[in-house]
Amino acid sequence: MRAFHGKGAEPVAMSFSELVGRVNMEPEVSFEKLDLIKDLGALLVRPIGRGSLDEVIFQMDVLHKLWRIGLPVINQPSAIEKAVDKYYALTLLGENGIVKPVFGSRGIGAARISNMDVAERAFRTLRFYRHVIYVQEFVPHGKRDIRTFIIGGNVVAAMYRVSESWKTNVSRGASAVRADPAPETEKLALNAARTIGCEIAGVDIMESETGLLVNEVNSQPGWRGLQSTTSVSIADQIAEYVLSKTRN
Repeated sequence: MRAFHGKGAEPVAMSFSELVGRVNMEPEVSFEKLDLIKDLGALLVRPIGRGSLDEVIFQMDVLHKLWRIGLPVINQPSAIEKAVDKYYALTLLGENGIVKPVFGSRGIGAARISNMDVAERAFRTLRFYRHVIYVQEFVPHGKRDIRTFIIGGNVVAAMYRVSESWKTNVSRGASAVRADPAPETEKLALNAARTIGCEIAGVDIMESETGLLVNEVNSQPGWRGLQSTTSVSIADQIAEYVLSKTRN
């Protein structure tokens, strides 16, 4: 919000639960007295958060509606859907020669299981509650990975996330250390973001024994940890990019 104000814009913060959608009535999409179709120049989507299936479907439908009528939505709804659907993202990356070995969000829900009895109990529990089971190879990665932050086809900042465990999420206690990624690392990150369709993305890359592997493509990345490692104002970079996309 401060970054947008600093560039002379008038930002409005809203949550999805406060939006109202209408069919064949004006305004078609509104927040309080704001007509999103007529009054907004662009929409920057931050983490959507938890919700029921009905809520999530409605929220994405609203984004698709706004996108269809020409409002710049960053990231566009189709990219958000691809990024949050781990199987979908995995198939797209695989079809484009990009490996994505691990799934999850902030490390939640991912577990390393090496005992067959434990695995059987875990799988039976997941199947009982009708969850899909993702089984993927554990990749030794030195307890660190590289978070690259991409805005408009450029890596604007990067950091190593160094952990004492195999999960390297800063939200779970990993340390943030400045990184200057090699050209091949940047190329891989940019290709991954482009494949999913993200204009703004956090792409996490692991250095494995077999080479670089994409670990995560986040369409709504946070940057608090990353900001502590760089003099580049990420918020300013985001605001500048969104304003460059604003419709007249």
